[in-house]
Amino acid sequence: MNFISSLLGNLNYGTILFLMLLESTVVPVPSEFVVTPAAYHAAGGNLDVFLVILFATIGADLGASINYVVAYYVGRPVIYRFANSKWGKMCLLNQEKVEKSEKYFDDHGIVATLTGRLIPGIRHLISIPAGLAKMNYWKFLLYTTIGAGAWHAILAGLGWYLHSIVPEDQLNDKITEYADYIKFAIIALVLLAAAYFALKYYLKRRKSA
Repeated sequence: MNFISSLLGNLNYGTILFLMLLESTVVPVPSEFVVTPAAYHAAGGNLDVFLVILFATIGADLGASINYVVAYYVGRPVIYRFANSKWGKMCLLNQEKVEKSEKYFDDHGIVATLTGRLIPGIRHLISIPAGLAKMNYWKFLLYTTIGAGAWHAILAGLGWYLHSIVPEDQLNDKITEYADYIKFAIIALVLLAAAYFALKYYLKRRKSA
């Protein structure tokens, strides 16, 4: 964890990509404390906010792809065994969390790969049921990119905004304080995404009828 803390204290495009890769596997790295501070520094002219979002999203894609490939090839028993192991617990993982992500995927279908990227507790695990279900990889990658990009854009927007009102030594406290606003934004995005795909499905059914 000291290694991760040192990376959080030295944010650049490489560390942003690496930390978001870890966050999208099973390593507990909170993305709001990576992308939001990076965008805060971008507002001060030290980074480019669009590159922050880009590298964070590439990292998320890489990490999610690792989960997808592992789940695709090793299967459910090994995934659950790891979740219940000492190493799984060190990653704040357990069977209940994996089952929760599987249920979300089963309830929402492949679109869950997009909307699930916006939901805390589901975001970094949604690629596991996608791999277990042997979802088409390129469709999985497309939905993951859209969902992760939207999430990182929200966090970057928050960081950019906070730069004008909060000194840097109060930034992490303010990010925690704004957590509820982030949740509302997530809910709105998930509802919009769900409405879009429901409308698309309805129009497709109507056309075929």
